[in-house]
Amino acid sequence: MLHLVHHPDYVTPAPPGAFPADKYGLIIPALEEIGAPHKQHRPEPMPRRWIEAVHEPAYVEEVFTASVPRDKERRIGFPVDARIARRVQLTPGGSWLAARLALNHGYAANSAGGSHHALFDTGAGYCVFNDLAVAAIRLIAEGTVARILIVDLDVHQGDGTAALIGDRADIRTYSVHGEKNFPARKARSTVDVALPDGATDDAYLDALSQTLPPLVDRVRPDLILYQAGVDPHVDDRLGRLALSDEGLDRRDRFVAGEAIRSGAAVASALGGGYGPDKMLLARRHVRSMLCMADALKAHRPVLAARLGSVAAEVA
Repeated sequence: MLHLVHHPDYVTPAPPGAFPADKYGLIIPALEEIGAPHKQHRPEPMPRRWIEAVHEPAYVEEVFTASVPRDKERRIGFPVDARIARRVQLTPGGSWLAARLALNHGYAANSAGGSHHALFDTGAGYCVFNDLAVAAIRLIAEGTVARILIVDLDVHQGDGTAALIGDRADIRTYSVHGEKNFPARKARSTVDVALPDGATDDAYLDALSQTLPPLVDRVRPDLILYQAGVDPHVDDRLGRLALSDEGLDRRDRFVAGEAIRSGAAVASALGGGYGPDKMLLARRHVRSMLCMADALKAHRPVLAARLGSVAAEVA
């Protein structure tokens, strides 16, 4: 059973350009067309105080009032109107809820989010608020978990997440990305793995297997927040890597295996995936979610034994 966090207001009209906003509305149809069992959970908007724990309050006010300056909108990649303002409050709420659900079920997915380029005082790269950083900081502050590892396997480096989290001991960041892809100026994650254009399944999995397990052993996370972008796919419009469908499956199963090995729950955010066929993108995202859900389906008793009341209290 896939536990999926979804809200109708994740769906907004697609702005001009490459950002496939309407793919969010196709996740549920993509699940239903294959009859995949799932349970939907509806998030609440993230309370403003938690967004302001990560982002500059003046910038938060600009977003909430749909008055983002043009230079920041250009950096984001689309205008921030009232509907976008609502969506970007729901998205971090969705990633936080997915994390809470994951602690009880082993795995849960947010059908939006992964906005890893958003910075302290501005958005960037189709990202407005950094839901991964906001959710992580709230989860730690509330005492839900003690240690979080953000695993970012989108093809683009999680520069905003790395910059916002910094060198916190209780939240660590890991990014595997295209060396020459966006952003041109990379931030510094706890561990960065930069791959050359055209890297294939075996090269990707070799890099992942050499670098992720030592970090997992060092961090010993209670929770992995997984930016599960499907843009490393060979056919992705913006990807420049060359993973196959099976390569993405292997990637996801490896992350799940590390969670099982370390006793961590996993909550994923949708992340990137670009191209003209939005239903095809939605199917790739759904395949990733179902792969993770299947790999982690027996993980709940392990979590209950390790985390005790933390897992037990989450619905």
